[in-house]
Amino acid sequence: MDSLEQPERPTSAPSPPPPQLFSRAAVAASCVGFVLIGALQALYGPSIPALRDTYGLSPSAAGLGLSAHFIGGVMGVLVFDRLFGRIGNRRLLGWSYLLMAGGAAGFALAPAWPLALGLALLAGLGFGGIDYGLNQLFAVGFGHRSAAMLNILNAHFGIGAVLGPALIGLVGAANYPAVFLGFAVLTLPLLLCLAGVRDEAPPRGGAPETGAGTSAGAGPSAGAGTSAGGHTSGARRRVRARSLTTILGAFVVLYVLHVAIESGVGGWEPTHLETIGYGASTAASATSAFWLMMTVGRFLAAPLALRWSAPAIIAVSCAGMTGCLLLAAIPAAAPYAYAGAGLFIAPIFPTGLPWLLRAAPHAHRAGALVMAASMVGGVAAPPALGKAIELAGVRAVPLILCAVSAVCLITTGWLIRAAAPSVLPTPPASDQAAPDTRSDETAPATPSDETAPATRDQQGRPRR
Repeated sequence: MDSLEQPERPTSAPSPPPPQLFSRAAVAASCVGFVLIGALQALYGPSIPALRDTYGLSPSAAGLGLSAHFIGGVMGVLVFDRLFGRIGNRRLLGWSYLLMAGGAAGFALAPAWPLALGLALLAGLGFGGIDYGLNQLFAVGFGHRSAAMLNILNAHFGIGAVLGPALIGLVGAANYPAVFLGFAVLTLPLLLCLAGVRDEAPPRGGAPETGAGTSAGAGPSAGAGTSAGGHTSGARRRVRARSLTTILGAFVVLYVLHVAIESGVGGWEPTHLETIGYGASTAASATSAFWLMMTVGRFLAAPLALRWSAPAIIAVSCAGMTGCLLLAAIPAAAPYAYAGAGLFIAPIFPTGLPWLLRAAPHAHRAGALVMAASMVGGVAAPPALGKAIELAGVRAVPLILCAVSAVCLITTGWLIRAAAPSVLPTPPASDQAAPDTRSDETAPATPSDETAPATRDQQGRPRR
């Protein structure tokens, strides 16, 4: 009897694979798009000398171009998220590419600085739509490979961030309009590849197999908690304490602080290295090595994400980042330690997104909230770090950043416990129906399985 039933089990157990969200051409075009948005963000800084000459600006006023870009980026994330699911993915990405190209071209040709700022904001609006849109779609479009694909996608952002300043240095800052115009022209062919993107909005939660794992993890714990009445109230208290809002807040803290470390190392590493005795050229080369190692780290993290869980990768990344920043306080090791910090910080942003969507599958705005917060953190963190460094001295730069990194590590450890399936709130009734509908033949009876049906009959409604 069992031999006749065995072949039927594999046919009912696996769920059908999710529809393909990207063609190969669309994946390649998305990676090129991330090279371009990485280059765009990095073009403003090297162009500041020419912007000051063209518009007669002070250094602080010239720096407003990048600020306008970031403000537009936050707006783009929020607008894309609001329209996600109401307008097709192709149209949303297409408008984002057009806004970014039009804003970049307008910024290059603007006759007055206020108009240039407005166009930088417009380019940032498209930038934010592309950044959030592709990250969101990659996070749900590749199943268990999503974390790996996100690392590859974001590694191309790093390639653009390295190529942009190099191109300005090659042609000269005075020719920045030609660079911005060329960037806008290169964006337009990507519109042709949007046909390879599935237009329907995918579900915002994690991959189906991940959701199944979560349900499986929650079921037994719920049954065990019910059968032992003394543990039920304790489990409910843990669920209340680790509520959805608290988990989202922890992800926001993790993303804001790791972006603060990224911008802090990129901004203060040259000054710190020169203060402890390194030459200006060595300091500049070491800073370039930090950004380069971030790009390399994301490519290296892609195969690791296929074998290791996102929480494990992020925990190791935060621990390694903290150790490297502590090591950077030793002058002889500082340049190499900063490069190591770039290697470890690399996987946090892309690997954390699938984890966020699995930990908060019913929080539809979770991805937008975290990405918008990380952009705001990128703007707000440098002044805050500057004030701390002003009080403690430049030599304390690695120790200050190490303290921030330690908070990231503590937050990650808390999230690993709080977002575990056994302590997450139980899903709605539609998600709990599966254990009741299974036949006795496909689910072997255990002591907890025998007591769970009676408990459900007594309650009459799903447990929260």
